[in-house]
Amino acid sequence: MQLVTVVIADDHQLFITGLKSILSDVQGYDIQLIDIANDGEELITILKTNVPDLLILDLNMPERDGLDVLDTIRDQYDDLKILALTMYDESKIVKSAFKSGVDGYVLKSSGKDELVRAITEVLDGRTFLGKGVSLNSLASQASRKSDNAYHFEDKFIKKSNLTKREFEILRLISLALSNKEIAKELFISDQTVSVHRKNIMRKLGVSNTAGLIKIAYDNSLI
Repeated sequence: MQLVTVVIADDHQLFITGLKSILSDVQGYDIQLIDIANDGEELITILKTNVPDLLILDLNMPERDGLDVLDTIRDQYDDLKILALTMYDESKIVKSAFKSGVDGYVLKSSGKDELVRAITEVLDGRTFLGKGVSLNSLASQASRKSDNAYHFEDKFIKKSNLTKREFEILRLISLALSNKEIAKELFISDQTVSVHRKNIMRKLGVSNTAGLIKIAYDNSLI
């Protein structure tokens, strides 16, 4: 039986308890939970000294959310298998997660059997997309074709009190671009993008990247 080490990154203790039980039921693998991170910053610290075979990652965490740390993790740990286990089913968030390097994506509403299958598929080197998860969005396709796109954008900018630059950065964030990619696109520094990102979050009342993408999606900006 193959030994597999696992780190869980999630801030809900009750969910972690249930997940521990499920890990023991994965056939063909001796799964050993070696650490738990309750936020993105703690996860980065853990990985510096203890890199597992599999990371089970919630995208919605305090400090730095899962989407925010994914690029950093993937750049530094090429061989790490990553399974996103989250409540977000919006196609743009799913695309962003896969672009940033997850190997599988499962909703927290999924049953035990599907989660066990997802873990097995990812450990076997395959990509897994759970039930209720889609990479396509008819709504977003329609919004791009709409003649009223600019009207929606102007209305959103006024309502949210964003500057033109902040709106531009929000659009690029919603396209799953990292701070480095946005900085290169706009010919500004990473630090400037980071400051704009924080200001956008404050104005829109969200605390993570997934929240920004959801707002852009809900307002037909993507």
